[in-house]
Amino acid sequence: MTAVSGRALSVQVCTDDRVFGQLAEEWGRLHRACRSATPFQSHAWLHSWWVSYGTPGGLRLVLVRRRGELVGAAPLMRVHRPWPALVPIGGAITDFSDVLLDETAAAEGIPALTDALADLARSALIDFREVRPGGAAERIYLGWRGPRHRVPDSSCLELPALPMDQLIGRLPSARAQRVRNKVNKLTRLGVAWRIVHDDDTEGALRRLLDLHRLQWEGRKVTPEHLRPRFLEHLIRSAGPMVRSDEAVLREFLLDGEVVGVDLTLMSRSWAGLYLYGVHPRLRERRTDVATMLLRASAEYLGDGERQVLSLLRGDEPYKYRWAPQTVVNQRLLLARRRTAPLLAAAVGDTVARCWGRRGLRRLAAGSTDNTCTENARKGTA
Repeated sequence: MTAVSGRALSVQVCTDDRVFGQLAEEWGRLHRACRSATPFQSHAWLHSWWVSYGTPGGLRLVLVRRRGELVGAAPLMRVHRPWPALVPIGGAITDFSDVLLDETAAAEGIPALTDALADLARSALIDFREVRPGGAAERIYLGWRGPRHRVPDSSCLELPALPMDQLIGRLPSARAQRVRNKVNKLTRLGVAWRIVHDDDTEGALRRLLDLHRLQWEGRKVTPEHLRPRFLEHLIRSAGPMVRSDEAVLREFLLDGEVVGVDLTLMSRSWAGLYLYGVHPRLRERRTDVATMLLRASAEYLGDGERQVLSLLRGDEPYKYRWAPQTVVNQRLLLARRRTAPLLAAAVGDTVARCWGRRGLRRLAAGSTDNTCTENARKGTA
């Protein structure tokens, strides 16, 4: 652990796994004091992820304290491929990454955190993936004095957190009637849901992943969701998050049998449907799983303070039937002059991947659209 002290603030770069584990209480206070924080920045989620996925010697926690109190944190790790970089802890199973800033100390904390990151950027690219619009990392990006670049990352689809009848009322009339018919069918079949209590979190998560495996049997599934380390991560993280109202587990029942489980993560302003598993029996009965999940979410959220129901990353066709708003995460790349070539390499890789997904299809159709290249050049893709 290294430390730099000023008159009001101290900045540390922590590389000790054990110290990370001991930060839960003060990290939780900082998490609550950061208005843009999501559950993916909670200590329970990040530390559990590190235990399951972290690499020895790779931890880089930038910690900013004011008179001993934690007021800023950038949870990063060092990677070496495809180039030296500092990337957010959380990896591919984390939908949003960010830094944490106590709003009462933002005027001092942002420059201190930015300066600490600038020191680290002498030997590695700072690569913030999946930053939600309005995230605290944007403020670091805006104050960065070296080379920087912003490109789009994953798309997330969001709905207003409304009662079910109002969610349906937003839809075109014919589609709204079809959804009402699906809701009525769920009621006729007697599909019900219940909240999982804290003492059965582990059992419910095991049931969730067992059902998830059944649900995707014979079809393409995210391989990580079937690995033991993913289950271990969820078991470690979900218990504390359920107790702190940062997560809720729901079970769905048909004829007294659990036929579905979903895990929803929650911040003060939004709830996100993270993962679910359903028994094929539900599909055999021609029930609509998306309608079942959204009905339970709408009933649970009610008229509370959470304003957004996020379907998180991914643009699967079934999500668009609910007329969601598309919100695009950002990738924020930060470098110093000596690491600017790494930034250029990352931008070039982004352009290549963009063409791989979209440009080749347009070329096959005879189009000359250069959107990927032009957006990357402007840094506004």
